[in-house]
Amino acid sequence: MLLPEERSRYARHLLLPQVGEPGQMRLKDASVLVVGAGGLGTPMLQYLAAAGIGKLGIIDDDEVSLSNLHRQILFGTADVGRPKAEVASEVLQRLNPHVEIASIVKRLDRDNALEILGQFDVIADGTDNFATRYLVNDACVLLGKPNIYASIYRFDGQVSVFGAPDGPCYRCLFPEPPPPGTVPSCAEGGVLGVLPGMVGTLQATEVIKWVTGIGEALVGRLLLVDALTMEMRTLKVVRDPDCPVCGDSPSITELQDYETFCGMPPHTGASISVTSHSNTALTMFFGPPVPEVTATKLSELKASGEEFLLLDVRHPEELAIADLGGTLVPMEELSTKLEEVAPQKEGHIVVMCRSGSRSAHVVAWMQQLGYTNVFNLAGGIIAWSREVDPSVAIY
Repeated sequence: MLLPEERSRYARHLLLPQVGEPGQMRLKDASVLVVGAGGLGTPMLQYLAAAGIGKLGIIDDDEVSLSNLHRQILFGTADVGRPKAEVASEVLQRLNPHVEIASIVKRLDRDNALEILGQFDVIADGTDNFATRYLVNDACVLLGKPNIYASIYRFDGQVSVFGAPDGPCYRCLFPEPPPPGTVPSCAEGGVLGVLPGMVGTLQATEVIKWVTGIGEALVGRLLLVDALTMEMRTLKVVRDPDCPVCGDSPSITELQDYETFCGMPPHTGASISVTSHSNTALTMFFGPPVPEVTATKLSELKASGEEFLLLDVRHPEELAIADLGGTLVPMEELSTKLEEVAPQKEGHIVVMCRSGSRSAHVVAWMQQLGYTNVFNLAGGIIAWSREVDPSVAIY
């Protein structure tokens, strides 16, 4: 039953014949987990809390950074450095004290996904990487939970509902992740600040429609949003009977190693010693499949005067934000310019990018070409700013 204060709070919902008190009670009795308190997650969380979702879960292991604030308007400048899930919990509790907030400050992985997702009725995927998207999708299918999906990039967005009975799942639309490095993240390619608000609100709408049972859910349809032309269109998505997860004879019956599946190179952090041209021992970190150098060790290497190439594989727009003084060759151009910038395959080369992901793939590729002393800057620009020089911007 709705309390008198709730009747006043949700009055505009109660006036809608399609919602009314029965629909509002379904919202109050529902539990929704938002995976990721970022660009998509923050507008979703605000509208779902305001709508009166009874239990609202937030899982995110990240902290608020200054570069979040142009689009993640749930956070403020004073929140920089604090866990996103904790800040979101405080803000949402002030917004609506009738909602139970479950703040989970940890990374969703294959070891905890089934347990965590199993506690909620509806899952809303606000993540920004392919490994977690496939993890959320597979866990939802295995648990029989609806997966309210959205993604954004630059000026474009997508929204759909996966995992519904007889409906398609994410793998039906995208059976395989794109090759590593071919699709930049928003942190690498940028995003219009208002776009996550637009798409995240559409995502919240789909959650509310699903819970209340009103309207037509985006099951079997992918909504495409173009913020530059302000056009929206839908594409039909059909369930694949041969899908390895939701198909007639599924081959995936338990959660997988999604980092490996999506080509994210792991590292162990075991140390080895490498000898430079002047026989000075450099302590670097090695972890399959690529050798790495830490930001601190790179700083020591730069100060030592040792001869090496710092190869920056980011885009020029990124260089304008943060510059370590390396040789800039965007990853997409390396195949035609590598021999020009690094003619000697025995020379020491440190490859860097924003976070260490793109550069790790470049290092693995260069090793296949015969480069014997090439290393990845572990953690990229982010690690350099945190461990060596805080004046270098994190973006």
